[in-house]
Amino acid sequence: MARCTAPVEGHRSSSAAANCPACRGSYGRRYGGYSYNSYSPPSYAASWSSGSGGSGGSGGSGSSGSRVRARWSRAGSSVLYTPAEVRALTPIRETVEKRAPAPDLRDVFLCHAWDDRQGPAKELHDHLEARGVKVWFSEKDVVLGTPLLREIDRGLAKSRVGIVLVTPNLLSRLRGEGIADKELSALLARDQLVPIVHNTTYDALRDVSPLLGSRSGLSTAENPMADVAAKLAELVALPVHQIQ
Repeated sequence: MARCTAPVEGHRSSSAAANCPACRGSYGRRYGGYSYNSYSPPSYAASWSSGSGGSGGSGGSGSSGSRVRARWSRAGSSVLYTPAEVRALTPIRETVEKRAPAPDLRDVFLCHAWDDRQGPAKELHDHLEARGVKVWFSEKDVVLGTPLLREIDRGLAKSRVGIVLVTPNLLSRLRGEGIADKELSALLARDQLVPIVHNTTYDALRDVSPLLGSRSGLSTAENPMADVAAKLAELVALPVHQIQ
């Protein structure tokens, strides 16, 4: 009787079984005509994540998964964004680039509630200025005795983009349709506005201003104020050859 060669040569392929004097006649019948090839483990696409994307939820900018550098990031930058943040900030960056040739523009117009002027608004302002960002800030740019609305109009016209610091105080002001509401109306008319949600949520913002709440931005619940400022500073930075 012919001896099976499996103990020595193995039967991991159809050709090996076909060459076995004991098994070549029955291999096809036993396995229903299917070839049994040598097993190769499945290949998995490598994935890399430098951190969690936070939990911004619907309308926010948080997104689980990897963090990436934006196309406007400079060489050697350590600032990383979630993919959702990149999507939200890309139209703002395009506005910055379009307005780059205009002379004497501030980088940022900071819209905030009056009650936050010595608190989180000043903190954000100071972080931005420490990174070289030119900020229009009512606390320093509105001279005592000058018409506030006129100065706000000038500030909006002379700034590349606007950021609105969304706090419980701002939500209260928006309910009363104060000056902050007029600033937002002008900023919302263009792709010029980045909401910065601080000590509140996008859900609370949508309850007061669905239009503003539909804009994705940044949140201090996901990034400390200093990190938010770093992202904003990089967002509005002009290429070296365009700096006036």
